[in-house]
Amino acid sequence: MTRIIPPTTPIPDTAADDPRLGRLLGSRLGKNDPASAVLLGFPSDEGVRRNGGRVGAAGGPKAVRPALYRLTADPRSEKLADLLGRTRDLGDLEISRNLEFDQRHLGEALEPYLAQGAFVIVVGGGHETSYGHFQGYARAGKAVEILSWDAHADVRELKAGLGHSGSPFRQAIEDPSGTCRRYTVAGLQPQSVARAHLEYVAAHGRAVWREEVTRESIAEMYRGAAGPTLVSFDLDAMSEAEAPGVSAPTAAGLTSDLWLAAADAAGRSSAVTSADVVELNPAVDRDGQTVRLAALTVWCLLRGLAERG
Repeated sequence: MTRIIPPTTPIPDTAADDPRLGRLLGSRLGKNDPASAVLLGFPSDEGVRRNGGRVGAAGGPKAVRPALYRLTADPRSEKLADLLGRTRDLGDLEISRNLEFDQRHLGEALEPYLAQGAFVIVVGGGHETSYGHFQGYARAGKAVEILSWDAHADVRELKAGLGHSGSPFRQAIEDPSGTCRRYTVAGLQPQSVARAHLEYVAAHGRAVWREEVTRESIAEMYRGAAGPTLVSFDLDAMSEAEAPGVSAPTAAGLTSDLWLAAADAAGRSSAVTSADVVELNPAVDRDGQTVRLAALTVWCLLRGLAERG
């Protein structure tokens, strides 16, 4: 049975006229009321370990939640505060250390929310999070497009028959359910992808290089999404100067303004039905810099969602 551990993060003790996200989340929901959006943590980095990366991403959800809870709603509009009141923080999936088992349980946990149309945000964890996230669609019988913001293609072959943080989208594309319709990776770095992997992506979708990412191309990518879309935000797509606390840092990646614009646009796009934020490694972060960026990414997703027409 899938077990979710409820959040225990303290609610920021602020003045009544200065409510923070921790207080606003779920404030308009009764115990059995359906949520408009849900948050779920996946504290696993077994896939990173298998892939030879810097372990520590298992601490992502625990680190992000306090930073997220301290943020305010956008004071320029009541829409975000209203959405936050209808958003439920489910907590973290209990992890067994058996990655395949945990990914299956993540899919089981997400299936009912995806089936009922709630917007899902998963906080990882390594990028192996995304294959478990995808399994929610497979279980719900929903065909889905995938857009990954990443410096790497993450379509590597399995290792000794086992998936890892570098293989989630090959696993999704080749999943027996056949529910992955198309895969796009944006922010790709030429020094971080093999030709064989680039050819694999081209055969199943599209690759967008880092220098091709602009505000205009971001908008075009979301306009081009034709149906239910899973968007994955791998924090290592950003430059190491802005996001040092990741499993596989990038010397010259996307700027944070483009990254956050992509998160806001994902929230606003009617085609996007879920997102994950992955590869945060608090153990190697610098003064909580990447933790705050991860929390702000979630905030931008929710703000964009609140502004949907």
